[in-house]
Amino acid sequence: MTYRLIILLLLLCNKAIYAQNNAVSIPGKQSNPVSPEKKKLKTILSNENISIDGELNESIWQKAEAATDFVMFDPDNGKSIPSTKKSDIKVIYDNEAIYIGAMLNDDEPNKIMKEITQRDDDGSSDFFGVSLNGYNDGQQEFRFFVTAAGVQLDCNSNPQTGEDFSWDAIWESKTKITDKGWIVEIKIPYSALRFSKENMQTWGINFLRQIRRNRQLYTWTHIDNNKGSFEQQAGELHGIENIKTPTRLFLFPYASVYVSNDKENGTKTELKGGLDIKYGINDAFTLDAILVPDFGQTALDNKILNLGPFEQQFNENRPFFTEGTDLFSKGALFYSRRIGGKPSLKKKNLEKEIETDEVIDEYPSKVNLLNALKISGRTKSGLGIGFLNAITEKTEATLLDTLSQHKRKVIIEPIANFSILTLDQRFNKNSSVSLVNTNVTRDGHFKDANVTALVWDLNTTKNTFNLSGDFKYSNVNEYKNLNNRKGYNTSLNFAETSGKIRFNVGAKYVSKEFDNNDLGINFQTNYSSLSGNINYRMLKPSENLNAFRLNVNYYSEYENITGKLQSFNLNTNYHFTTKNNDGYGFGIDSKPVNTYDFYSPGVSGRYVTIPKNYGAWVYYSSNYNKKLAIDINPYFTEYFQGDRMEYGVSFGPRYRLNNKISFRLNYDFNKQNSDRGFVDYQGDEIIYAQRDVNSSTLALSTKYALNNKMTININSRYYWSYVQNDKFFSLQPDGELSASNYTNLLNQDFNTWNIDCSYSWWISPGSQLNMLYRNISSNDLSEIQGINKNVSHNFNSLFGDKLQHTFSISLRYFLDYNRAKNWI
Repeated sequence: MTYRLIILLLLLCNKAIYAQNNAVSIPGKQSNPVSPEKKKLKTILSNENISIDGELNESIWQKAEAATDFVMFDPDNGKSIPSTKKSDIKVIYDNEAIYIGAMLNDDEPNKIMKEITQRDDDGSSDFFGVSLNGYNDGQQEFRFFVTAAGVQLDCNSNPQTGEDFSWDAIWESKTKITDKGWIVEIKIPYSALRFSKENMQTWGINFLRQIRRNRQLYTWTHIDNNKGSFEQQAGELHGIENIKTPTRLFLFPYASVYVSNDKENGTKTELKGGLDIKYGINDAFTLDAILVPDFGQTALDNKILNLGPFEQQFNENRPFFTEGTDLFSKGALFYSRRIGGKPSLKKKNLEKEIETDEVIDEYPSKVNLLNALKISGRTKSGLGIGFLNAITEKTEATLLDTLSQHKRKVIIEPIANFSILTLDQRFNKNSSVSLVNTNVTRDGHFKDANVTALVWDLNTTKNTFNLSGDFKYSNVNEYKNLNNRKGYNTSLNFAETSGKIRFNVGAKYVSKEFDNNDLGINFQTNYSSLSGNINYRMLKPSENLNAFRLNVNYYSEYENITGKLQSFNLNTNYHFTTKNNDGYGFGIDSKPVNTYDFYSPGVSGRYVTIPKNYGAWVYYSSNYNKKLAIDINPYFTEYFQGDRMEYGVSFGPRYRLNNKISFRLNYDFNKQNSDRGFVDYQGDEIIYAQRDVNSSTLALSTKYALNNKMTININSRYYWSYVQNDKFFSLQPDGELSASNYTNLLNQDFNTWNIDCSYSWWISPGSQLNMLYRNISSNDLSEIQGINKNVSHNFNSLFGDKLQHTFSISLRYFLDYNRAKNWI
C-alpha cells in the first residue's frame, strides 16, 4: 500500500506540472514590457497648514508632481491599470511630517467595497497604501494603508520576516467617496519613520492600491514576482531637504478600573494607573518603556487538553512585546511569554520539598512584570540594533502546616532580569548577518541562562539564490547542581528563489544539551535532520486560474546517539485560485517507515515506536467578497497499527450583513481512534494506553462597527476534549508495547468557556477608550471512571458557581511633548 501511494504521489506531481505549464501559455495574451529603471517622484516643501480632511483643496497640492501609471502586482503581474481606474498620487512635506494625497478614479464608484473593521484589518474593502524606506536600502519599509471606509492599517516589513502588523504608529488619514472614485489624504509624522540626518534625502517609496471587488492589487513601481522582494523593487522619492525634525517624546498615561466577581472570592475592585514612554534618541533609534504595566484587557489564551510531552505554545497578546519586535525575532531565540510567565519552581516540584504535615495553601500561577524597555533602530550603514530588558518581581507560594496552622512563604521565582541584544548588519539591499544574545539572570538559588547565535541570510545580486543558516550556543547554569550545561544548534539551507520552479535543501544538528527555554522555546534536542523541497508556481494567470502552486517536500530526522529515525515524511500539496477567486487545495502525506519517539516516555534513552502511516487533506475557501463565505478543511491519517486512525474537519462560515455588521463561526472537530499515548509511571515501568480522544471547539465572533473609530466585538469560545482509555501497555526497551496489569483508568474530561464583549473607541490618534466584559470558566477532571458525553450537560456544567466575571474600563491617552509644552 505504501509503495503504491508514493508512486501515485509522483504521478500526480508530474501530471500537475505538465498541465500547468501548458495552461500558462495563452495565445494572444502578452505582458507589458517593463523598464528595469527605477521610477522617481519629486516632492515639494509646503508652507501651508495642511488640513487632513480628504479634500486636497490646498493650493500646494496643485503644484506637486503626480505619480501615476500603476501596474498590477496580483494576479496578472505586470499588466497596466485600466484608464478607468487611473490613480494620481502626490507627496508634499514640511518640518513635521510627510503628506500623501491620492486621487483614485473608479468608473463604478457605487461598487467600491468599504466594510468598516477594526484597525489593522482591511476586511472586504478597497485600500490605498504607501511604503516608505528612509534609507532607500531595499531592506525595511514602513507601510501605511487606509481603506475606503477610513480604517487604518500599518506595518513594518523586510525581506527576511515579511510584514509585521503588530507595529502601530500614530498618524492621520481621511477618505472621501466621490462620483469619480475616492480620495485619500494622509499625514505621517517623521516620528513614525526612520531616516538619516542628511540635508538631501532620497527615500525608497511605493504606492499600493487594491480594487477589492476584482481582487486586484496594483503598485506604482512594478514588482516582478519572478525576482527579488517587494522592498528591493521600490521607486525613489527625491526633494526632501533640510528638514528640522521635532523632539520625538511621547507619553501614554493610562488609567484602568477592574471589577471582578466569583463565588469563592466575592466582588473585588482594583484601580490601576501607569505610564508608557516613547522617546526618539535620534532619527534612527527609539526607546520604548512601560512603567507599572497593565495587561488586563489582552486576549485570553486558547487552552487545550495537552496530552503530548511538550508545553502548549501561546500567542503573545501584550502590545509592548508585539510592536516593532522584528529585530528580536532573529534566530528564533525569543519567546516573550517567558517574561511574566509561570514560576521556575513548578508546583509538582514544590510538593516534593514540603514538610510532612504541610500543604500548598496558595501558589501564584504567573509572575508579575515590574517594568520593561526596548531600544531599536537602524543606522544609515544598515546596522540594526535592538535591545530589550525586562524585570519580573519575586514570587512566593504559601505553605500551611495542617497541625499548627502556621503559614510560611517559599520563593518559587526570584526577582529576575531578562534581556536580548541583536546586532543585524544588512548589505547589498538583500542580505544580512546577525549576532543575537539572550540572557536570564535570577537572584538566589535559581538557574541562569545565556544563549548566543550567529545568523546569516545571503542572496545573490539578482536574487536568484539564497544561502541561510545559523549557529547557536547555549550555556545554562543549574545552581543546585553546581554545573553548567553547554550545547549548540546549527543549520544550513540553500535555495533557488526565482523562476517558476524553485527548490531548497537544508540540514540541521542539535546537541543533547542545547537549551534556550529560559527566554525562548525549543521542544526537541539531540537530533540531526535533512530536508528538501521543490515547488512550481504560476507567475501569470492562466485561462482558468488566477494562481497555482505545487509543493513536494521531504524531511528526515535522526536521534544523534542511536541513529534511529525520529521522523520521516514525504508529502505533496497543491493550492490554486479560480477566476472567481475561490481557493482550493489538497495534499497527501506519507510516512512509509516506522519512526521512534524519544520524548513522550520522559526517561532519557527510552523511546516508543510510531508505526508508519499516511494521510490526506483538502480545503475549500470561497471568495470573501461574497456576503456569505465558507472555509472547510477535512483531513485524515491512518496508521499501520490495528484500527488506529485520526480524522477531523474545520468548518468556518462567515456572513457580512452589511458594511458594519458581520458574523464568523468556527467549528473544529478532531477524533483519534485507538491512539497510543503515555499515561503514567508504575515503579520503573512506563505505562502507555490505547485511547480514544475526542476534541471539539466552537467559536463565534460578532462585529458591529458604529463607525471607523468605534467598534463593538463579541467573541466566544467553547472547547471540550475527553479521553477514554481502553487498555494499558508497558513500554519495552526495544520501543514496543506489551500488555500491562495497570488498573488506574486516568480518563480525562476538560471543558473551557469564555466570552469577551468589548467596546473600543479611538478618541484621537494614539488615544483609546476600551470597555470590556469578560466571563470565563473551566472544568478539568482527571482519573475519572466515566465521561458524560451529553454536550448540553457539559456546557451547562461550566456555568453557575464556576463563572468568573470581570468588567473593566481603560483609558490610554496620547501626549506629544511638542504640543504639551505649548500648553504649559
